[in-house]
Amino acid sequence: MAVSLGPNASSAGRRRADLVFQAVALVVLAVALGALAVLVATVWRDGAHRLTWQFLTSFPSRRAESAGIYHAIVGSLYVIALTAAMALPVGVAAATYLEEYGGRSRLARFIELNIANLAAVPSIIYGLLGLGLFVRTMAMGRSVLAGAATLALLALPVVILSTREALRTVPSSIREGSYALGATKWQTIWYQVLPMAVPGILTGLILALSRAIGETAPLITIGALTYIPFAPDSVWSAFTVLPIQIFNWVSRPQAAFKDNAAAGILVLLALLLTMNAIAIVLRDRYQRKGRP
Repeated sequence: MAVSLGPNASSAGRRRADLVFQAVALVVLAVALGALAVLVATVWRDGAHRLTWQFLTSFPSRRAESAGIYHAIVGSLYVIALTAAMALPVGVAAATYLEEYGGRSRLARFIELNIANLAAVPSIIYGLLGLGLFVRTMAMGRSVLAGAATLALLALPVVILSTREALRTVPSSIREGSYALGATKWQTIWYQVLPMAVPGILTGLILALSRAIGETAPLITIGALTYIPFAPDSVWSAFTVLPIQIFNWVSRPQAAFKDNAAAGILVLLALLLTMNAIAIVLRDRYQRKGRP
């Protein structure tokens, strides 16, 4: 005679499985956070003593003790600001078309497929594209503008996908109410839909720029310099960025340059956290405005 398990036994089994899954997830999280903490502590131990005003405001030098990172900080700020200025409007416009106008047309499905594929393309491929398109074909040279345009291409898939998700979270009743009051589709999108989607759009921008600011391969591919004794003063200037400068110091045989690299990593982390904090504050402000 077959014995059937009652509902209590089945419920107890599900609870045990849930507890096991939670325990495994906590262990994995603890291991990941522990490895991150060890990495940050090691970098802090090696580079904290080099974080001086002289280090932040000096240019590179062949002597590790007098080398600075000012040129790389300015270059990173130039590049990331231009990247955001290029990727945000283009990405939002593309996502708005696909979500609000494209529907299920063949063109929209073709664009969606390619965007999804581009999100998984290695960054070095974007560097080769930037070298051929921006540096050579468009004659931008090895400039800040070429570097920012290349990173904007890298950031676009993330911005487009996150913006589409943000637009989908806007209730359809908002659109219907706007249409009922006589607004056109464009007026509804511009004055109702996009303002409510801003928090999600900013979240996607944070993710995209966080990836872009740490990229080295595409910028080296287009010809960003590993050593320059000046800071860029226009979008047409030659440049370097913090990851490239860190790579340059790590490749040096002297131990003192390793300390400079650790200090550069701390500066890069501080810049990244500051940038993310500003975006999070703006996102939270828009969220509060959007609440009834």
